[in-house]
Formats: sequence, C-alpha cells, structure tokens
Amino acid sequence: MKKIMALGMLSLSPWLVAEKLTPERIYASPTLSGDSIRGLKISPNGQRVTFLKGKKDDYQRLDLWEYHIESGKTQMLFNSDDLHSGAEQLSDEEKARRERLRLSGSGIVSYQWSNDGKALLFPLGGDIFYWKVGNKKARKLIETPEFETDIKFSPKGNFVSYVREKNVYVFDLSSNQEIQLTTEGGGDIKMGMAEFVAQEEMDRMTGYWWSPDESKIALTKVDESPVELVTRSEIYAEEIKTVTQRYPFAGENNVEIDLGVLELSNKKIKWVDLGSNKDIYIPRVKWTDSSDVFTYQWQSRDQKTLKLQKVQWPSMEQSTLLTEKSDTWINLHHDLRFLNDKKMKKSSGFIWASERDGFKHLYWYKMDGTLKVQITQGDWVVEDIQYIDQANKKVYFTGRKDTPLESHLYVTGFSDNNVKRLTELGYFHSISFASDGSSFTDNYSNANTPPKVSLNDANGERITYLVENKVDDDHPLTPYLSDWIKPEFGTFETEDKATLYYRLYKPANFDASKKYPALVYLYSGPHAQMVTNRWGRMLPQYMAQQGYAVFTVDNRGSNYRGKAFEDPIYRAMGKIEVEDQIEGVKFLTQKSWIDADKVGVHGHSYGGYMTLMTMFKAPEYFKAGVSGAPVTDWRLYDTHYTERYMGTPQKDKQAYDESSVFPYATNLSGPLLIYHGMADDNVLFKNSTKLYKLLQDNNIQFFVMDYPGKKHSIRGKKTGMHRMNMIRNFFDLQFGIKR
Repeated sequence: MKKIMALGMLSLSPWLVAEKLTPERIYASPTLSGDSIRGLKISPNGQRVTFLKGKKDDYQRLDLWEYHIESGKTQMLFNSDDLHSGAEQLSDEEKARRERLRLSGSGIVSYQWSNDGKALLFPLGGDIFYWKVGNKKARKLIETPEFETDIKFSPKGNFVSYVREKNVYVFDLSSNQEIQLTTEGGGDIKMGMAEFVAQEEMDRMTGYWWSPDESKIALTKVDESPVELVTRSEIYAEEIKTVTQRYPFAGENNVEIDLGVLELSNKKIKWVDLGSNKDIYIPRVKWTDSSDVFTYQWQSRDQKTLKLQKVQWPSMEQSTLLTEKSDTWINLHHDLRFLNDKKMKKSSGFIWASERDGFKHLYWYKMDGTLKVQITQGDWVVEDIQYIDQANKKVYFTGRKDTPLESHLYVTGFSDNNVKRLTELGYFHSISFASDGSSFTDNYSNANTPPKVSLNDANGERITYLVENKVDDDHPLTPYLSDWIKPEFGTFETEDKATLYYRLYKPANFDASKKYPALVYLYSGPHAQMVTNRWGRMLPQYMAQQGYAVFTVDNRGSNYRGKAFEDPIYRAMGKIEVEDQIEGVKFLTQKSWIDADKVGVHGHSYGGYMTLMTMFKAPEYFKAGVSGAPVTDWRLYDTHYTERYMGTPQKDKQAYDESSVFPYATNLSGPLLIYHGMADDNVLFKNSTKLYKLLQDNNIQFFVMDYPGKKHSIRGKKTGMHRMNMIRNFFDLQFGIKR
C-alpha cells in the first residue's frame, strides 16, 4: 500500500534561467535560505523581539538584533566585530559545550534576557557582556585570561553567575564585585558543571540552579575519577595534540554525582541524601515557586525507572512525587511545570509529561503527587510545553496531532480534551512564547519554502512578519529556482505491516523511460527524524540535481511515532533499522526508472553506522556507501546513550556482538568510503581506525577521508564544500557517471 502527499511548493517565474547549484555556492554567503535567523526570544516585558542574524558576507558570523514591537523598527543591537575582533580562542570546555549544544558559527552565538526584561547578557570572546536596556553600549563585566562558561542571570537580575576553572562564581551587579562560591573544583572535581553524558545524552547543559529569591543555588558536585581516563591523539593540520579525556564507555564506571544546596550568605552546602546506590543519574533539577522547595529527577542506571523527588529546605527531607517505569527505557523530557494559584497564594500542582500510554502526553498532578487528570491523549505525540495560562487553565504545546511530518502549536484546557491547532498546515513550525503568554514567534518553513518568521498573538493571528523572506528577484535562491526539485512525500507498508514515511527527490530532467542511480540518505537512529516537511539539508537537493534519485525513510526506532515505534531497537540496534531500510530499497526499486545495480547509501554518525550495517549485511541492495563518523562497536560509545537501548556488555554480550559492525565487515563487496573527524571526542576516532585495521587485515579494499582537527559534527564552510564534492565524486566514480 502506498500513500503520496503533495506539500507546499515554491512559485517559479517561467522566465528565470537557473544558475548551477554547486557545493561552493551552497556554503557561500549569503546563504541560499535568505534572511534566516535563530535564537528568537520575546523580551519578558513583551516590548521587543530579539534574535541572532548572520552577516551578509559571512552568514556564520552572528550579531544581535531586535524588532521593537511598538515602533515596528528592526535594528542591530550589537555588532560582534565591534565588541571583539579576530578569531575567538575558545577553551576546551567551551568547545565541548558548544559541540553538545550544536552551536555553530562565531560572534554572538547565544544570549539571555533578565526575568524583568531590563537587561541582556551574552558571552563573546571568552568574556561576559551585560547590556541594560536604554544604554548605548554593552558593558564588559569580566575580562580574565580564563574562560567563563554557563553564564546566567539570577532570577531577580541582581547577579550574574558563571563557572570558571570548575568552580561557581557570581558577580554582584550593584557592588561590581566578583564572589567565588565554591573552591573544591579542580582536577577530577567539577562544581556546578554538567558531566559529559549529561551534556551529550540527557540534554542537561548546566550543573547549578538559582532559587527564585536568589538566596540559594542548587548544584551538583561531580567526581570524574572513577571514569576511565582515555589518552587519545587529536590530529590537526600542523600539530598533534595528546589529549586525556574521561570517557564513560558502555558498561564501565560513570562519574560519582552529589546534589546539594549552597546558601549565598555563608557559602555552606547542605547535601541531598541520594541513597546508598551511587550508580545513578540526575538528569533534571528544578525549583518550585517556593525558594524552600526544589525537585530533582532520579534515574536508575538501566533507565527503566525515573522518580520525581521533592526536597524541603532547610531540613532536606524528601518525598517521591511520582515514579515512571518501563520494560525498555524511559525517554527524558523538559515538560515539568509547577502551577501556583496567585489568588489563593498556594500551589495548584504541576504538569508532567509521560509516555505511559504509548505516546507522550501531558498530565496534571496535585502537589502531593496525586494524579488529577490526563490533559492530552490519542495516537500522536506531544513535543514540548510552550506556555501555561494558569488563570484560564490552558496549556499551549507543540505536537504532531495532524501529521508526524509537521510540528504545530496547539492549545487545550487542563481537563476538556479539546485540542485546537493554532498554526497553518503545510509547514513545520518552531515556536517561542512570550513569558506573559501574550504573543509568540513562529519560525516556519516547508520542504520547498525557506524559513519565514512571524510574530503572532496568543490565538495564532499574525501581528507582523519579522522575516518575510520572500523569494523575489533579489532573493539569493531565485537564480536556482527553475531547476529546483520538489520532493515527494508518502508512506509504504513493510511485509509485517508497519507503515513507514519516506521522502523522494526525483533526478533532474526526469524521464521515466530512463534508468537512474539512487542515493539512500539516512540517519535511522533513535530521537531523530529525517522525513519532515521543513526546509533543511541541501545535500539531497544537490544530489538530485546531479541526476540521482534521493530517497530517505524513517525506520522503526526513530522519533515522533510513539514508544511502540521506537521499542523494536531494544537490545537489537542495527537489526530492525536495516530490515526497514531494505524494505525501503525494495519499494524504491519497484519503480521502473531506478537502476537497482546503482543504489548507494550515505549517512553521518548513527547514519554512518547504518551505512556500514547496510553495506555489510545487505550488499545485494546497497551497492556503494559513504559512512561519516560511524560508531562501529557500541562498546566504544558512552554509557547513558548506549545502555538505554542495549543494556551493558557484561549482561548483554550477545546483543552487543550482533549490533557491532565487525561480525559482518568481511561481507563487504561494494566500494566503501569512510570519513571521520580526527579530533572527535564523541564518537572517538578509534571507531574508524579499528575498522580500518580489520578491513586491511582481511585484504578488503576501501577508501578513507579523514578531517584534521574536526570534531564529530565536522563543521566549517570549507570542510562542507569538500565533503559534499567528495560524496558526489565518489558515487559518480563507482556508478560510472561522467560529467
């Protein structure tokens, strides 16, 4: 069974003569996406919208801009070049942090508002800049040779806090004094800092949290000494650095973590009793509206149990508000919101997200942990809470109720189960709400329409465009429109009746009487989705214009289809994903115009792993492959991610053996290219070199392209150009395509 969907299209001017799309142009400035912006935030007082925008001559060099709502004026607030010129020398900790946050570019890459909307804070060049609204210039608060990281406003805006050399500091804005709060940090001890797996796998980028009244800070103390110390080489173009890194391999020791509360008045810490079992995770910490009550989430090492714990200050007595359990694993989320009845001056409970019925939905609890009502339900998933209107008992959230291919904003009452969509179908929407709920920004696009950004009221009515981004005669995309290839979206059923979504780009100058090579472009891993109706990666468009059919399938194990769709990878990574990708190729090659002998496969990270697994396990379907930064043996990856799906090598040896690429590597029969960043601290370079050795020992020929100094994401314009050209050239060579 097949279902095909037609999604939004670019309008084309018939008189246009297209320029040739090239990797050099894709990575040049201005970006083909037009006036794309990021970091959208509505100021807490609702007076302006701020955002980060790249320079016209360098879209990766970011400046801070504002749209003033009352005047309708858009202007640059701060030019990053005026505040810091020259290359930024990031600390190793900041490099790692930005890699985990997926923060690319340079200049002002992040910023934050004070809660009262009267000041802005942003890091630049290793220093901290503070701007009070109304002042002409930003003030440099800290200028030290050391690098400050994890910079925050305190809740009332009286302090700026940060971490330096593994200790927590605050800067008193009224007295202009810096205060060091912790002194234990250094060596293997980190105070107020998130450990590696918290940053990379739990989406927890901080290790400290202010109480609402600014009197206390909850913080973690991390002891990394139990974690294996890995000595590895980071190979750069002009030097080789020997790096020691605490890397928690699957099945091995994690850090030891403690959680405490520090009083600013005396700098003393009271520690939370986390129990006798120290082999646990602390994925979330959050204060309630009271500065005497905070919560933390306790997760078991096997990730099958998650507890929400409440702690009372100053006694440090605690109670369990709720417990989630799963036979496979529990997905973490950020959807805990405490409610406060301001009229009654008391708590009215909290809202929590759970997948207990098979799909992520929202639940309303009393403050003692008693369930009041399930707010949303159905065979679709909630993504994130965006805003809660406590007075009218409404919750605004993003989700996939209408289609898993598009994210939309919805609103519903706490208990009426009347879900209303507020955003337009045919687009993928990214939402940011004002703190008072009066308005939200909507960054939306589809597969054929570059991003637009609008300011909307709470009912979804557009107030104004912040970036209309019309594809007119002046738009950088316009010269390429007449050759632009619009993808087809659809579904097909596997032999065991699973419904899978796909995206297909037909090759340029398509003629159904001809035969074309195909590229299966995949990621395939958990917590990810490739088939969406949004503006995105240029590689599929480029390869289609080069004469390839480009095909992508979201197999079982991927995101936004419910927990039952994810669970088949449990203790069996690299099995159902390969089977579903084979089904995809079978579906694709039913088309008379696909050359089944010229089907290539390419992916990066988990997609690199899947490229290897499909090439090794199903060479009759996948004839050539380009594998980027692949995991080759899950024993070489980290604890929190790997054990979530695979258990431990000690208890689940067979599962690890069968999910490794090595038992199948000698089946390689088609041409294979592997590339890797030579300073990768996430998927260690060892993953690839170990495979190189096995293939060499078995006299199996393959190709290699390694990138000096590059981390896992292999960022950079020049690298991007080279990599895209390399991928195209490789498949052209293997499939006998001459240009």
